[in-house]
This record gives sequence, structure tokens and C-alpha cells, in this order.
Amino acid sequence: MYIKKILLLIVAIGIVIGGVFAYTVYTSIFSDNTAFNNDRAHLYIATGSAFNDVVADLSPLLKDEDSFITVAEKKGYNDNVRPGHYIIKKGMSNNEIINTIRIKNTPVKVAFNNQERLQDMAGRVATQIEADSISLITAMLDTNFLREHDFNNDTALTMYIPNSYEFFWNTSAEDFRARMLSEYKKFWNATRLAKAEALNLTPQEVYSIAAIVQKETAKTDERPRVAGVYLNRLRDGIKLDADPTVIYAVKREKKDWDMVIKRVLYKDLEVDSPYNTYRNRGIPPGPIFMPDVTAIQAVLNPEKHNYYYFVADVENFGYHKFAKTLSQHNANSAAYRRWINNKGINR
Repeated sequence: MYIKKILLLIVAIGIVIGGVFAYTVYTSIFSDNTAFNNDRAHLYIATGSAFNDVVADLSPLLKDEDSFITVAEKKGYNDNVRPGHYIIKKGMSNNEIINTIRIKNTPVKVAFNNQERLQDMAGRVATQIEADSISLITAMLDTNFLREHDFNNDTALTMYIPNSYEFFWNTSAEDFRARMLSEYKKFWNATRLAKAEALNLTPQEVYSIAAIVQKETAKTDERPRVAGVYLNRLRDGIKLDADPTVIYAVKREKKDWDMVIKRVLYKDLEVDSPYNTYRNRGIPPGPIFMPDVTAIQAVLNPEKHNYYYFVADVENFGYHKFAKTLSQHNANSAAYRRWINNKGINR
């Protein structure tokens, strides 16, 4: 009888211990192990990260780091770390967290526009994906790549069509470049190519003119008219005389891209640069800026008119007064100069 009681006690203790163990295991695997208050947290696992790196990055998000490590090792994640961007939701268990960072690499939105130089573009993109600005600019300016796809250092920016794109965060610089080339080819479909050809322009030339058009006017409804002016001048062999190209040339000459020039002076018109359209006929060797798609579309679908000149309209700010003759333009320009002098804008 005494032995039977001892056996029953041992069994009871075993059941309790087993229950506690089962509960501990269940809790470590399936209970909430998140320690943040927001609905979700973003985890970025860099390429080449080891399991310890993941634990260090996850630690602030976890209630119990040790239980996560235990479950991760049981599931074999410690030997199978994958880089990427992962979304950890509040209330997730260790099991759910591990399943997420194993297979649910979530794309990020990459957006860029209005960049003045390829270097600016690389810096902007580097804030949104894993590749740094140095690797990006190196890939973007790779001589062999540019030559293979009919670009050069001056026209390289034209390959990047401003928009918002989905990328995996751990995209390499070379893969980013390849995707952008693919998007460039999609953008320049048969319809757009036909419109460019009808204007006797290449896609790169359209992009370069669009850059000037956008710099001249922020009003999207006015861009087709401004584009028409420049296309009229090109067609008739008249220099573009575009102030934004002079500003770009001055900044490029002085290697000061932070310079702010609100007023182009006569001395600026003499800067010796292929980008200065007051000195050189035709389209600059490359874009002075990354234009919006609206500006590109304005060049491809210009307003047909007989205007050759325009100047800021001081009576309708943001817009311009257009002229068909030089005498009419001179009168409009005189009114603008009086206004800007009264404002005391010297540079």
C-alpha cells in the first residue's frame, strides 16, 4: 500500500512537471512576445547578417529574448538568416516572428523626382534601400553599362523615370540599375517613341528639353505651351536662350550645387559651358534636372502656336507672358525687369 502511494505520487509529480514543461514550451512558442506599443514594427536585416545580429536588432522589440533564441534554434532559423525588410505585428508569438523573418520579405516604396544630378539621385535612393550611395553611383556611371545601352555620363540621368516603385529593401545597386533600365524601356513604348520621332528628337533629348520646361514653369497646365516655344526655336535653328541652363552651367562651373540664383545676370550669359544655351545652339548634352513625367508628356504633346519668347507675368504669378515677336517680348521683359528691380532682387 505504501509503495502504491509513492508510485502515485511520482506519477502525479511527473504529470505536474510535464504540464509545466508543456505549458512553458507552448508559451515560448505561441504566446505574445512583442514589447512595442504600435501596431507594427519594421525590421531591416542587412545582407550578410548573422543570427546574433538579428537578435540584437530584434531585442528592443521582444519581451523575452531568450525564449526567442530557443525557438529560433529549434526551428533552424539561426542557420538560415535571410536579409530584407520584415514587418513584425504587435502580439506576434516567437513562432510567428520566426516564420515572418524567414519568408515574408516585404517590398518598400522607392520614390524619387526632381534630382539635379545623378549623385543626388544616388543619395536619395540610398535612404530607401540597403545599397549605399557610393555603390549606386558606381553602378549608375559604369562605363561599360552606359556604352552598352547608348548612354554616357551626360545622359545617364535620363534613364531614370521619376515615379514610385516597389523594391525589396535588400536590392543591390546593380539590381536597382537593371530595374530602372527595364522601367525606362517600358516608359518609352511605341506610342511615345513615335511622338519623339515625329519631333525629330530622341528620348534623351525629350528628357533634356522637359527638364528645361519644368524649370521654367511649375504650372503643369502651362508646360505644353512652354514646350512649344522651345520646339519652335529648335525647328527654326534659334538658340534656346533658356535661363535654367545658364544657372546649371554656373553651378557646374563653380562646382557649387547648393548655390541659389534667383536672377540671371548678363555676365552669367557668358559662362563657357556646353550647357549654356545662350552661347550654344541646340539641346544641351544632357538634362539639367530630373523632370516630372508631366513635363516629358508636355514635350511629347506640345501646344502648337507661333510663340518664340516668354517672360514671367508679374500680374499672374507663376505664369508667363508669351510673344511672337522680339519687339513684343522686349516690352514684356521691360515690365518684368522693373518689377524685379523694385523687389531688390540682385542675384
